[in-house]
Amino acid sequence: MPADTHCPYCALQCGMTVGGAGTVAPREFPTNRGGLCQKGWTAGSLLSHPDRLTAPLVDGVPASWDSAIGHVADRIRDLQAAYGPDSVAVFGGGGLTNEKAYLLGRFARVALGTSQIDYNGRFCMSSAAAAGNRAFGIDRGLPFPVTDLDDAEVVVLAGANVAETMPPLMGHLTGARLVVVDPRRTPTAERAVAAGGLHLQPVPGTDLVLALGLLHAAVTEGLVDRAFVEQRTSGFDDAWRLAAQWWPERAERVCGVAATDMRTVVSWLAGSARRYVLTARGAEQHAHGVDTVTAWINLSLALGLPGTPGSGFGTITGQGNGQGGREHGQKADQLPGYRRIDDPAARAHVATVWGVDPDSLPGPGRSAVELIDAIGTPGGPRALLVFGSNLRVSAPDAARVAAKLDALDLLVVADFLPGETARRADVVLPVAQWAEEEGTLTNLEGRVLRRRRALDPPPGVRTDLDVITGLAAALGFGGFPTTPRAVFDELRAASAGGPADYSGITWDRLDAGEALHWPCPEPGHPGTPRLFLDRFAHPDGRARLVPVDHVPAAELPDDPYPLRATTGRVLVHYQSGAQTRRVEELAAVVPDVFVEVHPDTAARAGLVDGAWARVESRRGRVLARVRCVLSVRPDTVFLPFHFGDGQAANLLTNPVLDPVSRMPEFKVAAVRLLPVSGEAVPA
Repeated sequence: MPADTHCPYCALQCGMTVGGAGTVAPREFPTNRGGLCQKGWTAGSLLSHPDRLTAPLVDGVPASWDSAIGHVADRIRDLQAAYGPDSVAVFGGGGLTNEKAYLLGRFARVALGTSQIDYNGRFCMSSAAAAGNRAFGIDRGLPFPVTDLDDAEVVVLAGANVAETMPPLMGHLTGARLVVVDPRRTPTAERAVAAGGLHLQPVPGTDLVLALGLLHAAVTEGLVDRAFVEQRTSGFDDAWRLAAQWWPERAERVCGVAATDMRTVVSWLAGSARRYVLTARGAEQHAHGVDTVTAWINLSLALGLPGTPGSGFGTITGQGNGQGGREHGQKADQLPGYRRIDDPAARAHVATVWGVDPDSLPGPGRSAVELIDAIGTPGGPRALLVFGSNLRVSAPDAARVAAKLDALDLLVVADFLPGETARRADVVLPVAQWAEEEGTLTNLEGRVLRRRRALDPPPGVRTDLDVITGLAAALGFGGFPTTPRAVFDELRAASAGGPADYSGITWDRLDAGEALHWPCPEPGHPGTPRLFLDRFAHPDGRARLVPVDHVPAAELPDDPYPLRATTGRVLVHYQSGAQTRRVEELAAVVPDVFVEVHPDTAARAGLVDGAWARVESRRGRVLARVRCVLSVRPDTVFLPFHFGDGQAANLLTNPVLDPVSRMPEFKVAAVRLLPVSGEAVPA
């Protein structure tokens, strides 16, 4: 029977129908309205891909499930007996269903007793989440439905290239005047300019300066919504004291965006009734990404956008379950329901649901990069269990990550394709794909969706939930819920009363077609598609403007490394590329990594369009094909991060972390370009 489900890729979670043979067809759903991007159209081809993992591997040799699970359990017991509970770590993913994310957190903290759990959303939404929590008291990427954008008059996209990363989202922006903030002339920027909007092209790492310049223009031009600021916010005066230093002409000298353009953007926002500011990874993946997002929030609050019908501020969630994945306990500092793990009341509530003593729950653990860095150090992890992530490609300073993972006593990877991390694991556990399982996900609007099984997984393949419960049982911890519906019902109880309250959401309501956005705190509650209309989530009901100031990128260009490298996505690939690089139609479009360079910059390096170049930073080097592009900044180069081994863009990136979110600085690294001489390049 065909199953109505959702695309396995981005957080739009476009509606699709999957047939029993794995065929894919789009279906009507609010985010995609009957369309799909190239990735969605080809998603079904991976279900029967010849590279599918179909048997457990122990040290590269096929093994039975019983022997593989038993081997992992024995090694975990031995390591924890010798080195303590935190010697075993868990790493999850933003593509896991809510049920998997929840059960993985319970498994880590109850069956393993370890504090060492984090996930790849640390590389994606952590800065936006931290900024949203401190400004609004809660983090939900979009606090309004995507369809609210249909009637927008002005939309500012700061660090978002949605024409490539989320093509169906562009269908909701056709009526708006777009302002795109990006150092590259992306397809999104091209569309903005063609329709009468603007492309603001800041120096990488200076988005915060631009936002401060815009706030300065709003104040000095008399465009601040004083009634909104006085009635619904606090902290404006303190935020203004710092922004007052950044008049547009001064901001222009640092960020490179014309002061006249800053004033134009503010006048467009202030002069429109329906206006939105949206940030994404380009603004967030920095060593000061939280402050950068905060600066955009401050501007939005000064203009009265958040919590106003027809307007708003939002952050564009990237991964398929990037929203739900950070709510249910696979983050280093969180318990289900978006509760903090260091909150005694939260610990008591969740411990009651789990049937354990609150004092038995470990405290906060290390964030993703810090967890990896601790491998091989006294007190650091000696075993790592990875679910739904390809760390060898997606983490910064990839050569160091590879060395750290290779130093583990035990690396276990649950995956359905042999990605770069799985290929080097001691134990590989083959798991089901998206169309072969049941569950729920939460899209970028905070809407909870049903994933429905269309076909059975191949013989020998188990679901991630089977793997987690099997490992727990082998370690002597029975009693874990074993079906997706049962896990979700326990998740509902664990989330009850928390910021992300799912207790009123049931599979029956979702299967009946109800559109349910959290919080949904009781049976029969209609859900909350729009947050903040009456009050923000802080105890006093007010949003917070937080004073922030510019701090330069952690690594600036110099004589040895005179260029800024930034990274991002392209239309046909997704995340680490472990899936899309195996789709023939997609790989044919972009088969290898490339470096986008201004022609003058290429000429100075002795390079021409189509040549292979060495892109080098202080951490590593990448062989990439040169693409000469007139619209890119001459001081900037761009590489997509979807490729592995010697083509991994994260061989270049800087692992320095934001002090609040612990987000790495993916978007700025000092590099140099050199011709390739005597080195093997891809065929």
